[in-house]
Amino acid sequence: MNQNKPRAIIAAGHTQTAEAAAEVIAAGGNAFDGAVAALATACVAEPVLASLGGGGFLHARPAAGAPLIYDFFTQTPRVKASTQALDFYPIQVDFGDTVQEFHIGMGSIATPGVIAGLFRVQNELCRLSPARLLEPARRLAERGVVVNSFQHRIAAIVEPILRANPRVFALHASARDPQRLADVGECLRQPESADALSQLATQGPGLLYGQAMHGSHGQASNNAANGCSAIGLWGEQLVADSVAQGGHLSVADLAGYTVELREPLIGDYRGAKLYLNPPPSLGGLLIRLTLDLLSRQRIEGLHFGSAAHRHLLATAMHLTQELRTATQADDTGFDPRLLAQYRSLMHDTKLFRRGTTQISIADTDGNLASLTLSNGEGAGYLLPGTGIVMNNMLGEEDLNPTGFHQWITNRRIGSMMCPTLVQHVDGGWSVLGSSGSNRIRSAILQVLSNLIDLHMPLAEAVDAARIHYENGLLNLEPPCDNQVIEALQSRWPNILAWSGPSVFFGGAHAVAIAADGSLSGAGDGRRGGVVRRV
Repeated sequence: MNQNKPRAIIAAGHTQTAEAAAEVIAAGGNAFDGAVAALATACVAEPVLASLGGGGFLHARPAAGAPLIYDFFTQTPRVKASTQALDFYPIQVDFGDTVQEFHIGMGSIATPGVIAGLFRVQNELCRLSPARLLEPARRLAERGVVVNSFQHRIAAIVEPILRANPRVFALHASARDPQRLADVGECLRQPESADALSQLATQGPGLLYGQAMHGSHGQASNNAANGCSAIGLWGEQLVADSVAQGGHLSVADLAGYTVELREPLIGDYRGAKLYLNPPPSLGGLLIRLTLDLLSRQRIEGLHFGSAAHRHLLATAMHLTQELRTATQADDTGFDPRLLAQYRSLMHDTKLFRRGTTQISIADTDGNLASLTLSNGEGAGYLLPGTGIVMNNMLGEEDLNPTGFHQWITNRRIGSMMCPTLVQHVDGGWSVLGSSGSNRIRSAILQVLSNLIDLHMPLAEAVDAARIHYENGLLNLEPPCDNQVIEALQSRWPNILAWSGPSVFFGGAHAVAIAADGSLSGAGDGRRGGVVRRV
């Protein structure tokens, strides 16, 4: 193949994840085949960040078609278990410069959607069979993954969560000393995961959800409503353990799960057309609001990283958080009258003296795929015999803003994940998204502003130092000189200047196809990002 004219470009969080996408595209697949193969492989190569027990979104634009969101995020259970019987407890995680609390246990598990999403996307957008798309992941699990420095670092960060269940910790433990994490360079074999992927390849999603998953869209929910209890062997085990060990999940939750197709939330930012993740997810709505506030300011002439530049970004983030607290968003957006007040506040501003991974793919046919996948930090529960760690989405603070155990039953959880497509003024496209829990929206926001306002090349836009404002604290990623910090402190007295780049600030792996058809990509170094051309 002519290396000057690649067929596709892939940005992902691990070399093996990107290689899986490259392998199936080279075998005749398109960008969506690549996304499915990368999704499955990420669950093996990036086990802290990705799992078949989690949820996610694919933002797909078929060649010459309209963008469409495949929503396979987690769902709240249909019935709440008694809080007295719940297995639900806090774990402290040290990021180095800050400590964050997460909640895990059987009571933190929401209905998973990744397996359902994988097969729905394969059926509707892909060229290759499920077995072919799962093969790179199965092969990798069988032969083992060599632990790289990033995966070791992220495992060390969440080690208290991994240690909460010896079976979960065993997935990450050194063969030489099972009491400690595997070192960089050690090979972690996953025979149970390999067997589980083989079963999925032949039996499909019915293993977890029941045979309704093989039928038409909507059949699963109809069967659940009619009292159907035909879930698969994996589902039976998950429900039995949930009932016995203090969880919420029931047969109806699994039998009734469906992948939702959604029209993207569309916005305009300085002439670029943005396609964002719509409600019930909140990430896209909040990003569009923050960009709306920034659009009333001139950023193009500002020096990147200056006090003026960071102040504008922080102010827009602060007002977005305030507006989110002050009003409840519906399916169309925020209260227009309140929004106008916040636009005025932005105009009047004065300068002063959980486990997530992202896969972005573009091919030269014009197919674009932005896939964001999350397991939270994992619930500390391993589905026996499968190697699958279940999510802890009911224990994610940012996904439960009104408090734990206050969620509405049988609702798609409002994720912050926002796989994003951008059509630029010149006709080119960018494909991006980010990991990073409640830092997802600030990471995507800043990459977009760097691309559109400051005209940075893609790699520079992704690598550039970030900020994040939340709950009165302004986080600054280096480099940030003392004069800038001093200038910012007159308006933002509570500042945390980080000692180095960090996974805290997200992982915005991105690709682009220019108006002339040329491809470029950027893997975010904060989260082990790599780029692969096919």
